[in-house]
Amino acid sequence: MSFPLSKIGEAIREAKKKSKPRRFTQSVELIITFRDLDVKKPENRINLTVVLPHPPKNKRPKVAVIASGDLALRAREAGADLVIDREELAKIASDKKQIKRIASEYDFFFAQADLMPLVGRFLGRYLGPRGKMPTPVPPNVNISPFIERARRSIRLRMRNQPQVLCRVGSEDQPVEEILKNVEEVLNAITKRIDPRHINKVYVKLTMGPVVEVSRR
Repeated sequence: MSFPLSKIGEAIREAKKKSKPRRFTQSVELIITFRDLDVKKPENRINLTVVLPHPPKNKRPKVAVIASGDLALRAREAGADLVIDREELAKIASDKKQIKRIASEYDFFFAQADLMPLVGRFLGRYLGPRGKMPTPVPPNVNISPFIERARRSIRLRMRNQPQVLCRVGSEDQPVEEILKNVEEVLNAITKRIDPRHINKVYVKLTMGPVVEVSRR
């Protein structure tokens, strides 16, 4: 790894120190910029889901499940933030405002496999560009582990600009936990993109100044 974890830890501590107290728990954000990477080529873009070892508790990802029958019932029992059944899916199909709200508000989507054609027809144009197309699941699956895994996850996306911004912790977490999360993110990225393309790494709190990570 071209950026030592010790230096990332120093940057996190500095970002915490420089940030003014707020009336809410701020997130710790990681910004990674890339060089010599043609993002016009799809193979050079990033769209990854990373499970964090120590997910922050100040902002839990919201999970939506599109399912009918028993799977919809199990999704509700498992605490899904939103469950859309076949009938509701057809109802919202013509309500663009509601569909856009759902696409923006919810972070991860799962859909009963046999409903995927309807999901693609009604929601695809809104979820696809956001990288949020649902993960298909069988109707008899135990949906609870899927929901719990999503709530421990973050999404990494690179589109038209050679950079990735993601939330890797909260200001009330120990630096050691945040570092483990950063390490997981960097490992996922370097499996997809040659580390030599990483240009700079920054950390910041939600409302705080940006702190650049030193390579040495």
